[in-house]
Amino acid sequence: MKDQPKRSPELAEIDPERRRLLLGASALPLAAGAGLSLAPARAKAALKTSARIVIAGSGLAGVAAANRLARELDGARITIVDRKEIHNYQPGYTLVATGVWPVEKVSDRNVDLIPPGVEWVREMVAEFDAEKNAVVTDGGRRIEYDYLVVATGLHMDFGLIEGMDVAAIGRNGLTSVYPSPQAAQATWQAMDTFRQKGGKALMTLPSTPLKCAGAPLKMTFMLVDRLRQAGTRDQSQVSFHSALDNIFSVPRINQEVLERWKKLDVPVHFLSKLVAVDIGARRATFASPEGERTQHDYDFIHVVPPMRAPDSVKNSPLSWKEGPFTAGGWLEVDKETLRHRRFPNVFGIGDINGTGKGKTAATVKKSTPLVVQNLIDVIAGREPSQRFDGYTSCPLLVREGAALLIEFDYENRLVPSLPAIDPLQDSYFAWVMKIRLLKPAYMAVAKGRV
Repeated sequence: MKDQPKRSPELAEIDPERRRLLLGASALPLAAGAGLSLAPARAKAALKTSARIVIAGSGLAGVAAANRLARELDGARITIVDRKEIHNYQPGYTLVATGVWPVEKVSDRNVDLIPPGVEWVREMVAEFDAEKNAVVTDGGRRIEYDYLVVATGLHMDFGLIEGMDVAAIGRNGLTSVYPSPQAAQATWQAMDTFRQKGGKALMTLPSTPLKCAGAPLKMTFMLVDRLRQAGTRDQSQVSFHSALDNIFSVPRINQEVLERWKKLDVPVHFLSKLVAVDIGARRATFASPEGERTQHDYDFIHVVPPMRAPDSVKNSPLSWKEGPFTAGGWLEVDKETLRHRRFPNVFGIGDINGTGKGKTAATVKKSTPLVVQNLIDVIAGREPSQRFDGYTSCPLLVREGAALLIEFDYENRLVPSLPAIDPLQDSYFAWVMKIRLLKPAYMAVAKGRV
């Protein structure tokens, strides 16, 4: 992309032949280590059924489920409901936003991912009528189902931050990696401008569950590294404001990152929630749990919005009605089977699920085959046979040419797929996996091949 940063010395020292060998030797193991193995799915006899299956959403979870169900069921009527024509590779947004990738690498056509024979309704689900086994689209179409897979993703609630304007991302030091490829590209342009002179940077984290909860940490590490490369780190202040009493839900990783940030001189302000931005004045307002407000001027700010379920799920019978996931309106599923706790013909995959972990592509990769098998079990009159352990993976960029490969489960246990890879030791291998291997593996998952 234009204005790409120069390659860091540590990468320049690796000659092309060694780089080729490293890539070849590490490709399959590293993809597997992130829960994105490239091994082909095993063929098995298709179950004959006339079941009507509706899949709400055409992100990774939706298209992966559609491809698997189309292959493993014979005679089922499968319908995907989603208006999106472009399929965005969201794990690549941080690479675009930090100058590693061109923006063109993160967008593909949905039509190339939806299998033949699956009906694609190019509208959005506006209402879930779970009592009557139907969804209603925003175009007024009512679609009845025997089984429902909810894969809507989540809603980014930028509106809860006073003064925030997504259209202004990239101007006046305002950035956010989350909304779109265009926002990620604008974020890199703002980062590139900021690093030329340096200044004061504010990095933020809300209190809600997040998709890719490692992204705010990656952005912080990479901003510090870009400043270092530009020779302006000494003229800059980078601080992190977390609305929580931590920066990552896994205690051991939380501790590791805080120790690294201490060495990098990145102070962390806990229980400090971003509530307002004055874009023109470049001023941010943070609130404590007691309601006390403080204002901070900035030259660069990375805004991470609060996140919740889309209104269609949040306001439906399918959302949690009590417990910690109620406020976000998340889908009420059993955390092991990912089957709805009150509507046994409904399953959830991906970001929408109200579970303690699991808003990453690696989670979708591991959980989709389980959900598909559990759904097939139910269609066949059996109880769900598969159990999900909450597997989540985060290749955490710490500087150009190095990343931590973090894998964990519901219990916050570190569960490395490759014993040779220390999750607390950054490596070039993990970097290569993130920038070279995960996109092809992701596409294989989307097409139901793994």
